[in-house]
Amino acid sequence: MSSLPAPELATVDGRPVRKAQSNRLQLAPRAPFRVLIVVPSLDGGAADAGAVELTRILVAAGHRAIVVSRAGRLAADVTAAGGKFVPLDVSNNPLAMIRNAIGLTRLARDEKCDAIHAFGRAAAWSAAWAARRRRVPFVTSWYKGFREQNLFKHRYNRVMARGDRVVAVSEQIAQLIHDRYGTPWQRIAVVPSSIDLERFDPARITHARVEALREAWGVKPETKVILVSGRILRRKGHHVAVRAARRLKDMGFKDFLCVFVGEDRGRSRYTGELWDLVLSTDTMDVIRMAAPVADMAAAYAAAAVVVSAAVQPEGLQRAILEAQAMARPVIVSDLAAGPDAVLTPPAVPESRMTGLRFPSGDDAALAAALVRLFSMPEGERRLIGQRGHEWVAEHFTAEVVAAQTLHLYGEILGAEQKPADQVQ
Repeated sequence: MSSLPAPELATVDGRPVRKAQSNRLQLAPRAPFRVLIVVPSLDGGAADAGAVELTRILVAAGHRAIVVSRAGRLAADVTAAGGKFVPLDVSNNPLAMIRNAIGLTRLARDEKCDAIHAFGRAAAWSAAWAARRRRVPFVTSWYKGFREQNLFKHRYNRVMARGDRVVAVSEQIAQLIHDRYGTPWQRIAVVPSSIDLERFDPARITHARVEALREAWGVKPETKVILVSGRILRRKGHHVAVRAARRLKDMGFKDFLCVFVGEDRGRSRYTGELWDLVLSTDTMDVIRMAAPVADMAAAYAAAAVVVSAAVQPEGLQRAILEAQAMARPVIVSDLAAGPDAVLTPPAVPESRMTGLRFPSGDDAALAAALVRLFSMPEGERRLIGQRGHEWVAEHFTAEVVAAQTLHLYGEILGAEQKPADQVQ
């Protein structure tokens, strides 16, 4: 497994800071190259955002990105970044996958693509066939651990592990890929997502923005907000958070509110089941299912803690990184984020921790973690949040991720080492 190198860091007053960009070395291919990026949708999921991020990185370095997907709200971001958007119904219908494979082969030929990069399983099946026909490298990116309820699902998911290079968003996902499919470590690369530290900067958030959100949620000044961010899906574990809220009430805790902020696509019965659980546990007074929030930086600032109770491997959730960037303590299940995303005891001493971890699905352990956090002095909680901000600022910036991505493509396509300011 290769965790690709980040830019060199200097030290000022004992703290790591990036050296000037002109001193940084990247691996840059000898000539600009073209990548065909295939993703099922561009609506805003982790893979969708990853495809846009890859487009920005490639175009900014002087290369070409052609993105194929169903149209979505992020399609404009692709074109704004300088990529070419080609609409296509990238579905998991077998006939559509065959038709798309033929179409992608033609597109890769016409655009003279040097590699094909797939985000998502339906995209990967068609992209893999096209890459073989064009005899170009096939790359896949994993942003979560797919469920494997049966043998069919295992075989369907397996295409994501068949890339000439398989990109995992975290060490946790890399280990899952190796363990499930036996993918050799030398074909797996870990490249995380990046966080916009200008947008998610606690110093930039005004009191008025925070109070506007708390008022919209009906939060009193003394109420501690437990924020759960992410789409309303069973794998995100919202039901675990509801049961933990019930336990907090049973322990006599007051003045807290659990706010669910995320898109509900209405594709399953899970939202209805959640409401039934809220009613049956008598937690209506401490649960808010809020609409998606445009100002997520202010939402994190309005929270006392950000929780991910995921019940299947989530890789590297942007919400958890964003929350830490906003200097908020986080509590995550052991499937929500690995030790490369959140520093928790016993992996690190408590003097270095950026959050707490609990066993997936264990609502009692989640409640206990919340009690522990809320029992800490305010100054101690503030230090935890500050360490989280520093951790994200060091490891998950756009510059760090861009350098790792270009290094990876340098390895895939053949490269020579050049100073970054000489890359055309």
